[in-house]
Amino acid sequence: MSEMKLLQPGSTIGIVGGGQLGQMMALSAKYMGFRVGVLDPTPDCPAAQVGDWQIVAEYDDKAAIRQLAERSDVLTYEFENVDADALDSVRDVTQIPQGTDLLRVTQDRINEKTFINKHGIGTAPWRAVNSMDDLRAAVEQIGLPAVLKTTRGGYDGHGQFVLRTQADVEEVAHTTPWDGTGHGLEAGDGADGAESAHGGFAPSILEGFVDFAYEASILVSGNGEQYVTFPVVRNVHRNNILHMTIAPAEQAADPNSPLATAARDLALRLAAGFKLAGTLGIELFVLKDGGVLVNELAPRPHNSGHYTIEACSIDQFEAHVRGIAGWPLPEPRLLSPAVMVNVLGQHVAPTRALIGQHPEWFTHDYGKAVVKHDRKMGHITVLTDDTARTAQELEATGCWADLA
Repeated sequence: MSEMKLLQPGSTIGIVGGGQLGQMMALSAKYMGFRVGVLDPTPDCPAAQVGDWQIVAEYDDKAAIRQLAERSDVLTYEFENVDADALDSVRDVTQIPQGTDLLRVTQDRINEKTFINKHGIGTAPWRAVNSMDDLRAAVEQIGLPAVLKTTRGGYDGHGQFVLRTQADVEEVAHTTPWDGTGHGLEAGDGADGAESAHGGFAPSILEGFVDFAYEASILVSGNGEQYVTFPVVRNVHRNNILHMTIAPAEQAADPNSPLATAARDLALRLAAGFKLAGTLGIELFVLKDGGVLVNELAPRPHNSGHYTIEACSIDQFEAHVRGIAGWPLPEPRLLSPAVMVNVLGQHVAPTRALIGQHPEWFTHDYGKAVVKHDRKMGHITVLTDDTARTAQELEATGCWADLA
């Protein structure tokens, strides 16, 4: 396709993926006058509930992706495990402003770490690992504790194994997907050829532990030429799943603080390196000495950015749509500090029971048909002048007592 043109209202945006991120993208697109098509294997998925039409098919169904492309002026994706080759194969019929380089970098943890480091940005120490011998050598170099992750796939703690002792290291040989059988490797997770190339040991990366003060994140959005950043926020995880986001992070309340400045600088460097169109989520470690390292990248809007819907002058989803449509981007402004908390499956009933008592809650329900334990079903955002007090008040409701 030729260079991206300014997308006009009335044009169609095709979204690969129909979850909550696709739903919120679609809502923003509809406000801006676009039509929305969705490809997802689940009929009446969250994004399809607010879009114009849905193609029910698997994400790697190339014929379905071509059908989506032929009916859309622009394609985007709401998660990273999309078949990049399938997207490349439809460039003759539609625009893909995000491109696939961003996908290929973020789909593979080694590519991701290499890209980040090449742009002069620090990460945890890491080594590529493709066998038990590689793992033992990497542990010798990096030390323990460390975490072993498959290079592809994995989310919310899946495909990860924390190594604290030498016994943990040896236990890897008996743990899927590193047990030599190749079991546990899913499509798109390096399964093809993994057994023959590595004896069934999933291609992996060993990362050294970082002695950080807390986890944080920053969002950056772009239209391929212009890039803007959102505030740095502090994230609290429980069981490897994001539980709560505090906006802004305390050390970044001043936009000119060292943390805010460092995070904004690295975000803009990465965005320029990708020629970013859309929104990129950047997960950070804030060190005890005030330094900052990049943990992971998400090539789309991010769970920790949901607070922007109520708390910012432009939210991460509108910024994403403007970016892929080639529209200019205003600099986001934080209108109010906020606390965002995820509603997992086990929290649906208790939070719904309290909705009538909390007018300050901005409640978002994603409309998922099946409620599952630890599945993200929605989120709640509270605007506040005292984020610490608000976080305590949310916890005091008991709705999230299982995560204490």
